[in-house]
Amino acid sequence: MISLLISFAVLLLGFFVYGRLTEKVFAPDDRQTPAIAINDGVDCVPMKKWKSFLIQLLNIAGTGPIFGALMGAVFGPVVFLWIVFGSILGGAVHDYMSGMISSRHSGASIAELSGTYLGKAAKWIMRVFSVILLVLCGTVFVTSPAGLLDKLTPDWMNSTFWAVVILAYYLLATLLPIDKLIGKLYPVFGVLLITMALAVIGGIVFSGGKYTIPELSLQNLHPEGTPVWPYMFITVACGAISGFHATQSPMIAKCIKSEKEGRSVFYGAMIAEAVIALVWAAAGVSFYGATQLLNDALKAGASNVVYEISTGVLGVFGGVLAVAGVVICPITSGDTAFRSARLILAEALKSDQKKIKNRLIITVPLLAVGGALTWFAVVNDNGFQIIWRYFSWSNQTLAMIALWVSTAYLLKKGKYRLGSLITALPAAFMTAVSVTYILISNEGFRLNQTVSYAFGAAAAGVLLVVYLVFLIRKLKSYKKI
Repeated sequence: MISLLISFAVLLLGFFVYGRLTEKVFAPDDRQTPAIAINDGVDCVPMKKWKSFLIQLLNIAGTGPIFGALMGAVFGPVVFLWIVFGSILGGAVHDYMSGMISSRHSGASIAELSGTYLGKAAKWIMRVFSVILLVLCGTVFVTSPAGLLDKLTPDWMNSTFWAVVILAYYLLATLLPIDKLIGKLYPVFGVLLITMALAVIGGIVFSGGKYTIPELSLQNLHPEGTPVWPYMFITVACGAISGFHATQSPMIAKCIKSEKEGRSVFYGAMIAEAVIALVWAAAGVSFYGATQLLNDALKAGASNVVYEISTGVLGVFGGVLAVAGVVICPITSGDTAFRSARLILAEALKSDQKKIKNRLIITVPLLAVGGALTWFAVVNDNGFQIIWRYFSWSNQTLAMIALWVSTAYLLKKGKYRLGSLITALPAAFMTAVSVTYILISNEGFRLNQTVSYAFGAAAAGVLLVVYLVFLIRKLKSYKKI
């Protein structure tokens, strides 16, 4: 319990200290944001800071920090370290830079920013990569609520029925102006996500000793012997660092009214997500008492685990809360995933999104692909797990690229070029994670551990050396001026 309390305190300290350092490196000013300068009434719409924060939290969170944290808790309390320091030093920096750099480029997507700072080839690679990731994300967040609703409703309302209903909602959320549906519903759902986490941790802490939250340990407790590196760092994406957020931050970059709101909205939402992830990681290891039991429960589905924990700790109230959370929260990430995909494709096609006809032309094919993948996940017993694993790796690889884009921006445009270390170091770390995982995992090349670790470290080292060469050149040219 003490470790968990310290973890919460460190996250709070991280927001006030490291968050301010990140803000100082970027140096926000009084220039107009896209919400003010463009204000097209569809995607660029000014919103109040608290509303932007709650929408950003729902965009990046959903059930990501719940499912990911529970699966990460199978490794034991060591997951606390990754959630805390991954969020402060990596995830929150990643989200802040993605949002703020986008704001300075009229709300441009991470794909467009990649082209601006890493070259045209990077732009096209990121366009394809981002859209694939977003469609996978949207699919993941259709299948999980559809599966739970299937179990709670009459037989004729099966997974396919609910998947169609959710995809129909996605169509509306993707097409309508951001302030009409998302802007009205998300603040309410954001409060629900926070309430759900507070209720669960409160029920565990005040259970009268029924549940014990274990203290921090570096020991790997995974019952199947899966190594912490790199698997835990891929499994716990949302809640620590997630490339999906780089596709979501530009959406809210179009809505903030001042650059100085960025730390609260972008950095703050990631810290809030980390708090939620900590709660569910602690709940997983304390409710089941052993990582073996948690792992066995997860094989029946993460939604079932959330339901069991909520009802076990909070009774009927917990059941209602769990159903609402596991149904609503993933949907609120899935709809903005498809919305972000629409915006990326619109940029590539130079399509004016003020016209609903143009929005339909892009949205309908996207949802058709999402529907096909959802059908695959529903009809295959392990379809969800397969899509989730590919989504997780794609997620962390996108985070790596977004951090290198942010590093290139700071080198070229930043006021404090030495401050680019704040993004370069987590970028190198995520390079090692992503390369190692794709080499060692069953979804990748299945190489042995030694080779995979060596190549992962080498890839990170090479990119770090390239970065340092550019940094030294920039510092020397700056001194000459």
